[in-house]
Amino acid sequence: MAKLVIEVLEASDLMPKDGQGSANPFVEVDFDEQRQRTSTKLKTLYPSWNEKLVFDIENLRNLPNKTIEVIVYNDNKHGHYKNFLGKLRISGMSIPFSESEPMIQRYPLDKRGIFSHIKGDISLKIYAVLHGTENLKTESFQTAAAEGMQNLKNTEDRERNKKKKKEKELKTFHSLGDVLENPAEKPVIIEPKSDVSRAMHMQFPGQKPEYALVETRPPLAARMGYWGRDKTASTYDLVEPMNFLYVNVVKANDLPVMDISGSLDPYVEVRIGNYKGVTNHFEKNQNPVWNKVFAFAKERLQSHLIEITVKDKDVARDDFVGRIVFDIAEVPDRVPPDSPLAPQWYRLEKKTGQQMSHGEIMLAVWMGTQADEAFPEAWHSDSHSMDQTSLTDTRSKVYFSPKLYYLRVHVIAAQDLVPSDKGRNLETSVRIKLGDQGRVTRNSPIKHINPEWNEELMFIAYEPFDEYMVFSVVESGGGKEEVLGMLMKPVREFKHRLETSKLPDAEWFSLYKPYVAEEESDMHRKEGTFRTRILLRLWVDAGYHVLDESPHFSSDLQPAAKILRKSPIGILEVGFLGAQNLLPMKDKDGETTNAYCVAKYGTKWVRTRTLADTLNPRWNEQYTWEVFDPCTVITIGVFDNCHITGKEDAKDQRIGKIRIRLSTLETDQIYTHFYPLLVLEPSGLKKNGELHLAIRFTCTAWVNMMKRYGKPLFPKMHYVHPISLRHIEWLRHQATDIVVKKLARAEPPLRGETVEYMLDVDYNAWSLRRSKAYFARIMVLMNGISYVLRWFNGICYWKNPMTTILVHILCFILICYPELILPTFFLYLFVIGLWKYRFRPRHPPYMDAQLSQADVAHPDEVDEEFDSFPTSRQTDTVKMRYC
Repeated sequence: MAKLVIEVLEASDLMPKDGQGSANPFVEVDFDEQRQRTSTKLKTLYPSWNEKLVFDIENLRNLPNKTIEVIVYNDNKHGHYKNFLGKLRISGMSIPFSESEPMIQRYPLDKRGIFSHIKGDISLKIYAVLHGTENLKTESFQTAAAEGMQNLKNTEDRERNKKKKKEKELKTFHSLGDVLENPAEKPVIIEPKSDVSRAMHMQFPGQKPEYALVETRPPLAARMGYWGRDKTASTYDLVEPMNFLYVNVVKANDLPVMDISGSLDPYVEVRIGNYKGVTNHFEKNQNPVWNKVFAFAKERLQSHLIEITVKDKDVARDDFVGRIVFDIAEVPDRVPPDSPLAPQWYRLEKKTGQQMSHGEIMLAVWMGTQADEAFPEAWHSDSHSMDQTSLTDTRSKVYFSPKLYYLRVHVIAAQDLVPSDKGRNLETSVRIKLGDQGRVTRNSPIKHINPEWNEELMFIAYEPFDEYMVFSVVESGGGKEEVLGMLMKPVREFKHRLETSKLPDAEWFSLYKPYVAEEESDMHRKEGTFRTRILLRLWVDAGYHVLDESPHFSSDLQPAAKILRKSPIGILEVGFLGAQNLLPMKDKDGETTNAYCVAKYGTKWVRTRTLADTLNPRWNEQYTWEVFDPCTVITIGVFDNCHITGKEDAKDQRIGKIRIRLSTLETDQIYTHFYPLLVLEPSGLKKNGELHLAIRFTCTAWVNMMKRYGKPLFPKMHYVHPISLRHIEWLRHQATDIVVKKLARAEPPLRGETVEYMLDVDYNAWSLRRSKAYFARIMVLMNGISYVLRWFNGICYWKNPMTTILVHILCFILICYPELILPTFFLYLFVIGLWKYRFRPRHPPYMDAQLSQADVAHPDEVDEEFDSFPTSRQTDTVKMRYC
């Protein structure tokens, strides 16, 4: 007989029910008229059971039609009854037939009714096994599942036919909301597929539980408040406090000479248990200055003593110079905003504990948190196994993108060109180069020495405008090219235009031969010598916003000119708490994942520190941004650091990315969730772990924020003088290249592969999957219009007499009193909005795998999306896809 095994592992963030902020939870499972329960865990909202419940499966073929009901109760021993804490229903179609196939799934608990106050989630592991039966195989189970699903489809068809027959007699209106409120009762619609295993994973309509957002309740200071001496800086109230032991090694003085040659190459070694940090060594220096801070996580301290040793660097063996020992229990605490602890001089001691006659070291030792200003630049005990040269790639940093501008060049005409062959018609054009950007005008229709172009070209420029723009007039007739003249113009001399102000006047500029362009420019300007000239209009359009990311997910909509920018309306705070269940990104040398986070909002980028060799990192770092527009998006990505091994050609691997739209956040509310890190790979949609964030948006100017909703997204110039979509996307790639190169030159650098992934360089690439997703969204929009038309048709044909009579009465009143039309319309909108307000989402939206069709995409569609251009697939495959 087959067995159904349900492993009840743990639950988290349950609703307190005992009146003391806690609960006594237990789990009760019902399957096929069999009921079992776990033990009761006393006084906890985060119970851990780790118990197996085994049920009998009488008929294996009916398993896909069965339902597992899991209910969490509070054991109220005083009242002799149980309180409801949440429930969960799981379809039998999703049960794998092997203990090795299932994964631990986290399921959010559902309410029992509209008045239930339920929260939390539960972790389960469910699978079926064969027991004492040899003739049943996995294939038979799959066949049974397929037959069960086909029976469901036949049942659905029969019920649909019955509804059509009784529709005219019953005259009942069906509400879409009723279906959406009970998705578990809706029959499953299975498409005929050849892959049965794929169909078995299709459960009830909706997103898969592993792709869902999980709300948490970590002990954050912003929720719990502070009392007494435990108060810390308010800027770190969205993360859990992490205590560190800081050791600041400043310098040493009058160190004794250890070598026979009379020299000393000193360095300092700070050791606590098995953790050891080392400073750089100085050659032949008895008074070295280090200024290096070491941070040891308090939760990982393996000793109660801090041993700080000064050593002499030698080829064979390093010599002992002196040391100083501290007891951790006597180290003082420092809580910001207190001033930094002043370093003090300490006399070095010998190994026997006696003080040395000369030689002292300046130190500062204190207990602090991640809010300490020394935290970002400190050496951390988490990176004790890394090479010293790679430590800069592990530190947390803040970056800023360069300020970008649109630069316009209007090439009008030229005069008195001097070609080498004066007897033929001229095919002239103007080539313009600004950094790595190059543009070429079309050939002039006037084929003589006074050509005209009247063509406008656009470039991307950035502050501090230290580049030169190079103009070249080229004659390309006769099968060869000849440069007839050049001009070099510094960008800083271009005039700036704000909004719709008058264009600058066109100017004549003298052209010079390429080999003497720079030398002759100043000389002939003084002598007034006759030269070839070009008529140009040059200006910087500072009224536009230069897009460096997709307009759909833009985090900044401000114009480039500072004088045109609006004041901020609020502050966005993000706490990077940690991540869990990350997949190992490295298979060699026993390494797992060196994870770090990058967040981009506006021109500000932040990067957390890298935590080495862990699949469950805990950063607990908090950052803030000024918000100028609520209709913007913050992008957060998680990456695997591949540069700490010293390989320059390595590239950081993508773990996942999420986006949060600020307009979906309620002000002054703290959101703490686990966000699934989903990545679409050639093998399909893959979940690489979960990112734990705490987010809060604080509005500082309500009136200005409401004004933003009444104004267009982009600056005025985008609508008065719009730029074509083709040019915007082309210029966006140019802007992205500039941002990538600038951030790559920072220290530590923000790598190009990281910046390109955050800015969605390849977002506009067309694919079948995306086209299907767009079509599905359009159909959802059309469903609303179709519903209104069906309702109006029902009124016209009196399908519901009472509704038709009420509509006619309302129309008669509005005809008699037309002044009530607008009040009635706005009253209707107000009532609808008030009714739907109670159904508003309680958490920010996230990556929806169902909306993007990523979780149900066919393997061939995914292969087409990752195919190169031009295609690298066979001709038959391409014809099958598009023909």
